[in-house]
Amino acid sequence: MILKINIRNVGYWLEMQGNGEPLLLLHGFTGSGGTWQDFKTILQKYKLIMIDIIGHGKTDSPEDPNRYRVEEAAEDLKEILRKFDIHQAHFLGYSMGGRLALSFANIYPEYVKSLILESCSPGLKTEEERLDRKERDEKLANMIIKKGIPSFVNYWENIPLFESQKSLPLTVKKRMRAERLQNQALGLANSLRGMGTGVQPSWWNHLENLTVPVLLISGGKDEKFFWIMKEMNNLIPTSIYKVVPEAGHAVHVEQPEIFGKIVDEFLQHFS
Repeated sequence: MILKINIRNVGYWLEMQGNGEPLLLLHGFTGSGGTWQDFKTILQKYKLIMIDIIGHGKTDSPEDPNRYRVEEAAEDLKEILRKFDIHQAHFLGYSMGGRLALSFANIYPEYVKSLILESCSPGLKTEEERLDRKERDEKLANMIIKKGIPSFVNYWENIPLFESQKSLPLTVKKRMRAERLQNQALGLANSLRGMGTGVQPSWWNHLENLTVPVLLISGGKDEKFFWIMKEMNNLIPTSIYKVVPEAGHAVHVEQPEIFGKIVDEFLQHFS
């Protein structure tokens, strides 16, 4: 079932499939709900809710960057759950979507049954780091507006974070590129300005307060996020950490079957 629904005056595009326990899937920056297509079969025993996050895919791209703030996006997710009479759900978030899922779990813990975080961070620890990142994200946002989506995608595909994706099959790379190209310049730019790592709250000091089961996943080739998530694992009392050696930042794209198996085994504890 594919829907476009109005949530707090923003048109959200989402796809729902299945009849099991609700599993809300949140993609990364430049992605969309389409990034989870492989998991319709792998995770078919769950009610999958695949959302295009604000400013991405076919969801609206408001002009006000403040509408993209992680607190606003989290409230949107809450209203989506309420619209479908879902009182609790499992949350799976990748990269930016993981930061949003973690933020949601801190703001609305009563709606979260479990939390699965892939290659993400709780934000930046110091004000100096946040200011530096905010400045870099603003430059990137201006580049997107000035040069347009195709030029930005050419740049984004070649940043070091995605080096391991260059060895993926051509069909997979084409699918990822098409997904990125469907975005709107205003949406991506405002996503950086409103929901970027430099402006989101830092949750480092809140990790020890998480009480729901947490699964952390990262790729062995993604050294930066390996260490970030290792530290998160040490701080979250309810977490387990799985590293997929032959994957980089986007484990769910680079090793979908292994990723799906890890997620499914974790969620089976709640069946």
